[in-house]
Amino acid sequence: MGIKILQQSKNQKQKAEAYIFFAKAADMGNLKAMEKMADALLFGNFGMQNITAAIQLYESLAKEGSYKAQNALGFLSSYGIGMEYNQAKALIYYTFGSAGGSMMSQMILGYRYLSGINVLQNCEVALSHYKKVADYIADKLEKSEGIPVEKVRLTERPENLSSNSEILDWDIYQYYKFLAERGDVQIQVSLGQLHLIGRKGLDQDYYKALYYFLKAAKAGSANAMAFIGKMYLEGNAAAPQNNATAFKYFSMAASKGNAIGLHGLGLLYFYGRGVPVNYAEALKYFQKAAEKGWPNAQFQLGFMYYSGSGVWKDYKLAFKYFYLASQSGQPLAIYYLAEMYATGTGVLRSCRTAVEKRLKFLKKRRCIQWHFSYGIELPFKDIHLARRLYDMAAQTSPDAHIPVFLALMKLQTVHLLQDILFFNFTRRWKWMTLDNTVGPYWDLFVIGLIVAVLIFLLKNRYG
Repeated sequence: MGIKILQQSKNQKQKAEAYIFFAKAADMGNLKAMEKMADALLFGNFGMQNITAAIQLYESLAKEGSYKAQNALGFLSSYGIGMEYNQAKALIYYTFGSAGGSMMSQMILGYRYLSGINVLQNCEVALSHYKKVADYIADKLEKSEGIPVEKVRLTERPENLSSNSEILDWDIYQYYKFLAERGDVQIQVSLGQLHLIGRKGLDQDYYKALYYFLKAAKAGSANAMAFIGKMYLEGNAAAPQNNATAFKYFSMAASKGNAIGLHGLGLLYFYGRGVPVNYAEALKYFQKAAEKGWPNAQFQLGFMYYSGSGVWKDYKLAFKYFYLASQSGQPLAIYYLAEMYATGTGVLRSCRTAVEKRLKFLKKRRCIQWHFSYGIELPFKDIHLARRLYDMAAQTSPDAHIPVFLALMKLQTVHLLQDILFFNFTRRWKWMTLDNTVGPYWDLFVIGLIVAVLIFLLKNRYG
C-alpha cells in the first residue's frame, strides 16, 4: 500500500501518508518497508533524519540478507558517516551486496577495481563486475524483442515542440492541441509521441496518442502509421496487441519508404509475429531501413550476422553494423560491441575498450548505479546533497574537519565556475575542460595557489 501511494503521490502530504504505512509495515517486520524507512531516516525525508537509527536498521536488514542494506552500510563506512571510516569494511559490505544481487554494489566494485581504489587495480575483475550489470539490463531490453521505445524527434521547427524545455506549459499545450485539431499533421504526430512515452510533463496516455496518430495517418503521415503499428505490436490499453493490425500499419508506412515501418516489418518476419518466420524477408527489410540510417535496423542486421540467424556468421559485418548503430546511441549495439571486445570475437581483445563500452552502455540506459558509483567524478552532481554529506562527515569525526573544509572549498569553487561559465559560455565552453587543460588534480593546484597567496600576504604584513 505504501509503495503504491508513494508512486502515485503528487504532493508532500501524500508522500508522508505513504511513509506512515511503511512505518507500520516495518514494525511488523516487512523487509521492504524497513528498507524504505532506513532510507528515510538516513536522508531525512520529511524531517525525520536519524543516522544512528538508520544504521541500526540497516545492520538488522543486513543480517537478514538485504543487499540494499549491505550497499548502504558500504557507502556509510567508506565515507565515515555515522560509523567508523573503514574502507576494508566497506569493501566487505559491497562484496556481500554484489553477491546478493545489488547492481549498485557491482558498479562500485567495478569502479574500484578499474581505478585501484583500496584494492589492486585489475581491469579483468572490473570487467566482470560491469558485465553482470550490463547483462542484467541487456536481458531486460532483449525481452522486449528488440522493440525498445523509439527515441523520437518531435518536429523540425524550432518554435514548436522540439524545444529543450523539460516541461510543456499548459497554455502552449492548449495552443498545440488547437493546431492539431485544425489539421497540422506534424503537431498531431508530435503530440501523439509525447503522449505515447509521457514526455515534457504530459502523462502517458495511450488513448490520446492513438487519437492523434490516427488523425495524422488519415492525412497520410508515414510516421504516424509506423507508430500505430508499433502500438499494436507491443499492445496497450488503447491498442490491444494485434499482429495483423501491426502488419497492416507497418506495411502502409513501409510503402512510403518510412524506416520505422520497414524495421517493424523486419521484426514481424524475424520473430514470426503474425507471419511465418522468414529470415530472408527480415534481412531485406532491415537492410532497407538500415540504409535510411535507422539505428535499430542496423543493430538487427548486426545481431543476425553475430548470431548466424538466417545468415552465415560474419563477425566483421556484425561489428560493422553494431558500430554504425552505436554511433546513434543504440544501447544493445553498444552492449554487443563490449562483448566482442571482451571475448576477442571478430576484433582484437581489449579489456579496457570492453570496460569503456560497457560503461557507455550503462550510461546510455541512465542507470542510477552509474551516477552513484562515480560520485564526485561525474559532472552532473547534486551539489546540495554533497554539502549535506560533507557536513554529516564533519559532525561524525573531529578529524574530518580539515578534509571536509578543503572538499567544500573545492565544491564551492567548482559550483561558482559552473554558474559563471554556464551563464556566459553555455554553448561554447564546458567547465569540465579544466581537467583537460590543467590536469585531473587542478583542484589541488588551486588550493595550493590560495595557500601560497595567503602566506605571501601574511609575510608582507608581519615581515
